[in-house]
Order: sequence, then structure tokens, then C-alpha cells
Amino acid sequence: MFATCCIQPIDFIKVQCQVQGEGKKGGSVSPFTIARETYQKLGMRRFYTGLDSALLRQATYTTARLGIYKTLSDVLVGNSTAPLPFWKKCLLSITAGGIGSLVGNPADLALIRMQADHTLPAEQRRHYTGVGNALSRIVKEEGTLALWRGSTPTAIRAMALNLGMLAPFDQAKEMLRAQFGNFQGLVVCASMIAAFFASVLSLPFDNVKTKYQRMAKGADGKFPYTSFADCFMKTLSKEGPLGFYVGFPTFVTRIAPHVVITLVVQELLTQFAKSRQ
Repeated sequence: MFATCCIQPIDFIKVQCQVQGEGKKGGSVSPFTIARETYQKLGMRRFYTGLDSALLRQATYTTARLGIYKTLSDVLVGNSTAPLPFWKKCLLSITAGGIGSLVGNPADLALIRMQADHTLPAEQRRHYTGVGNALSRIVKEEGTLALWRGSTPTAIRAMALNLGMLAPFDQAKEMLRAQFGNFQGLVVCASMIAAFFASVLSLPFDNVKTKYQRMAKGADGKFPYTSFADCFMKTLSKEGPLGFYVGFPTFVTRIAPHVVITLVVQELLTQFAKSRQ
């Protein structure tokens, strides 16, 4: 949640890059242009749109995926002093990411809709006043199961993100420690390595997830995408393979500090908890 407060403006710009680049083959939207125009037209507060949803998402989704990964790792390690094989770390990362995404999907859906609401035609805007209003209206207007709209791309994205984040982080720590010992900055270096892999693996799914979750019915009363797979294929057809990586520099700028702050704070909290036992 602390990491989210730090990078929320970057996350907002990342979503705008994905939304404004939708359907544009080879089109790359400048994050600096988006930032400047947003500030000039809507002010600084617009960059923190959906912060309550983002914090609820971290309190549910990230708490679940980090906690499940650590718990399963401790169970498999048991009393052994040997580290887990990398393939087991990858398997645990994917499992924890998938389960965590189901827990956090309602908050994630509310966040995407609130951040992208002003990009919709005036008659399609939802004007949510906060995360509570968003969740209650989604249930009332679309049904309870609508809270898990986009859960498939969310789960795939979470599994890819976790795969690139947690397994490489633990592996990098072990390899760096073996090579250089317990040097100052070990956790930061390992988390930066994890941030790179997390960005590369998860952006295509994050891109499709954003489009799928923000969509609204058109004039014909139909949604533009019928499924995650349909959204994926239409993105590929209209935008090409590079369309999945629209906003990559912004995404890296958003993911890297978030991963680093999250993992460093988690490490500090873990050490603090152990010292209190």
C-alpha cells in the first residue's frame, strides 16, 4: 500500500497510454503528453483517481499473493537448509498470483474503471464517487458476478507478474549472496532484477486486461469484446505484436519502483516480525 501511494500517478498515466493507444497499429502515445494535458485540464488530483481502489486492491490482492507464496515456500522448505529449486519457486509464484488475483479482482475492476472513466464518451461515463460506490453500483447494475469481469486476464497477468517478481527475487538474492556475501543493498539489487522480469512478462496481459475491464456497451448495446481471447486477438490484429507493449517505458517506470518498494518493505517487516518473536 505504501508503494502504491508512491507510484499512483505513474499507474494513472500507464492506463491512459493503454486506453489511448487502443486500436492504433504501431501507435505509441507519449506519457509526457498525457501527463502535461492531464495536469493542464484536470489538475494534480486527477493523477490520484482511484487511489482508494488501488489501496484496497493491494490490501487484498498483493497481501494474498505475497502471503500465499511465503507460506507455501515455508511449508516446502520445512526444516531443510537447502533453498528451493528455481522451478518450484516459479510454480509457487504462479499459484500464489492466480489465487491472489481472484481475491483482488473487484478492487482492480473498480480501479480501472475509475481511472479510465473520463476517456469514455460522455453518455457512457459511470461517474463513480469512490471504491465503495463503484463496487455497490456494479453489483446493483450488472450483478454480483460482474465484480469478477476480466478475472481471466487479471489472473493470467497476476501469474505472469508473480512469476517475474517473486521467483527471480528469491533466486537473485541467493545468487548475489553466494557471489558477494550479505552486502548492503542486496535486497534492492535483487528487487530491481525482479522488476525487469515482472515488467516484460506481465505487460501484454496488463494491456489486454485494461481494455477488457474498461469497456462499455456501444450504441448497438454490445460490448466491443466478447471475451479475453477476443480482446487479445483484436489487439493483435489492429495494433500488431508491439501493440501489447504500448506504454512499456511507463509500465517499467511504474512496476520497477513498486516492486522494489514492496519487496524491500516486506523484507524489513519480516525481519521486524522475527525480531519480536
